[in-house]
Amino acid sequence: MSESKQKISLLKKIIALVLSFGPGIFAIGYTIGTGSVTSMIVAGSKFNMQLLWVLLLSCIFSGILMFAYGNFGLITGETALFAFKKHLKYGKALAILIIVGVTFGQWNSLMGILGISANIIFEILAVNFDGLSAFKYETVLITAIIIIVTFYLLMLVGKYTFFEKILVIFVTLMGFSFVLSLCFVQPLPLDVVKGLIPTIPDVPGGKMLVAAFVGTTMASATFLSRPLFVKGKGWTIKNLDQQRKDSITAAILIFIISGTIMAVAAGALYYQGKEVTQVLDMANTLEPVAGKWAVTIFFFGALSAGLSSIFPCLLIAPLLLADYQSGELDTSSKQFRIITAIACVVALIGPAFGANPIEIQILSQVFNVFVLPLVVLGIIIMVNSKKIMKEYKTGIPVNIGLFCALFFSCAISYNGIIALTEYF
Repeated sequence: MSESKQKISLLKKIIALVLSFGPGIFAIGYTIGTGSVTSMIVAGSKFNMQLLWVLLLSCIFSGILMFAYGNFGLITGETALFAFKKHLKYGKALAILIIVGVTFGQWNSLMGILGISANIIFEILAVNFDGLSAFKYETVLITAIIIIVTFYLLMLVGKYTFFEKILVIFVTLMGFSFVLSLCFVQPLPLDVVKGLIPTIPDVPGGKMLVAAFVGTTMASATFLSRPLFVKGKGWTIKNLDQQRKDSITAAILIFIISGTIMAVAAGALYYQGKEVTQVLDMANTLEPVAGKWAVTIFFFGALSAGLSSIFPCLLIAPLLLADYQSGELDTSSKQFRIITAIACVVALIGPAFGANPIEIQILSQVFNVFVLPLVVLGIIIMVNSKKIMKEYKTGIPVNIGLFCALFFSCAISYNGIIALTEYF
């Protein structure tokens, strides 16, 4: 076989591998958005690799929860909130509380995502068009409107496989962009090892970032939507092994991509004593080392992260409601169109008021942690019920993992409350 044919064959294999990725791609879409990128960059620039242990624990527990929720969906044929409502004594109240809490967190997050994505596009345009800087507010707002309207129209024509393919493209671009960025700057290996030792930075904003880290990496939306997405993929009880592999792969990829982003920020900014407070600071992460080309690569990664999160964030409220009502998501229904339209309007609040999208993003991630203990507790009860799971028994290692995740989520929620009282 000639060298050119071998290259084409290898490229085809890589493309096939990427496109074969299952519902885990939604987990990456929910988890690594601009919220995650922002949290990782701010943490890397402020605290070096000190919070790597938080990221590692969050990813381990995320993998376990994705596995538990996915298995529950395939074994029982039921979705999460519908099952809570059906089987638990106070399940109806629990399900409604979760819907309100998760939607609030995700819509807040959407505001920050849209603001950061629009700001990134503005910064790219401002580099090429000199007079544009004077019209920052107008350009950012118009860009935000164009982005959100485009995504809304795509939502109206899409089905599960359509959303999945678009997410695969964005997530792949994002991953390559950040790994390429890491080639230009790296943290010291000793700092990476130190980052695995549990410590919380004893400085203003330290607790807030820890909560934001968990809020963005252990996102409740990721687990709750898992049964719906494995059903959307067409998987059945025969795909339990595939579901397990998909959960593990998603958790590993989330850790690698998020850790890479933190490492890029630590290598480029922390050692120079620079911090991130504005969107442009995120792009400047690489400029001193690799010039404008690296800035473009980084911007492209951050923008891909933002765009890969808009779909899942718009989907979450109708998804949870559909789950609660019947366990089926109908993307052509009137309810779906109305709720996603409301989400689009909410997303524009941040850009309309000219708010700092980085602050909005960090705050929204903190709010995400408060529903997390309920989401973990719910699945622990469900997977250990003989009445629901019948002959399928949840193993001791999975149960240990779930109870550790519950303890961790409670500790982080308490930490988040303290962080918010200090902030306000």
